[in-house]
This record gives sequence, structure tokens and C-alpha cells, in this order.
Amino acid sequence: QVQLVESGGGLVQPGGSLRLSCAAPGIIFSIYAMGWYRQAPGKQRELVATIYSDGTTHYADSVKGRFTISRDNAKNTAYLQMNSLKPEDTAVYYCYADSPRRHYWGQGTQVTVSS
Repeated sequence: QVQLVESGGGLVQPGGSLRLSCAAPGIIFSIYAMGWYRQAPGKQRELVATIYSDGTTHYADSVKGRFTISRDNAKNTAYLQMNSLKPEDTAVYYCYADSPRRHYWGQGTQVTVSS
């Protein structure tokens, strides 16, 4: 069973930045769409960002202009650069890899934005 490996979460002050990484060993990375969901306590899960195999990206309205998703197919890794962070960005962030036949999840990483 493939397990995506996430890193990069933590505590940051409002206005700060973090970069999440999602490594995907053992899959044909280039064919997968990669992305992140987040879930805050008491709230519904939200799709944050997706990057498709052709490099096309999609963002939730709440993060447009602040977050940037990218991928490095040579390293089997996706990245989520998060700038201008707000307290409402506080959540557990889960990366995923998606293809027509397979779907994999990361273990989740906590992002806390607080002064």
C-alpha cells in the first residue's frame, strides 16, 4: 500500500509563510493529479489546491493569490507554498494523489496560524 509522506507543517504567525511537501514513493508520479485538502475542527473538509499531470492548477477561492502548488516529477514530490497565512488557514492539511484507478492519502500535517 502506497503511503504519501507529508512534511512542513507547524506554527506560524499571521502573515507568515510555510511550505508543505508531499513525497509519493512507489508510484508513477507523473500521471497523478496531486493536491491538498484541509480540515479544521468543526468544519467541512475543503479542497485547497490541485495540480494535474499537465501542470494545470486549481485553487479554492479562499487561498487564491496566497498559495501556490507545484510539482517536481523527478523527485516524486508536490509542494504547497503558503504565504500571507491567516488564522482561518489553521487546519490539518492532507495531501493526495489521484489517478483514474488509484487514490492515495498522506498522513496529514498540522498548520497553526496564531500570534
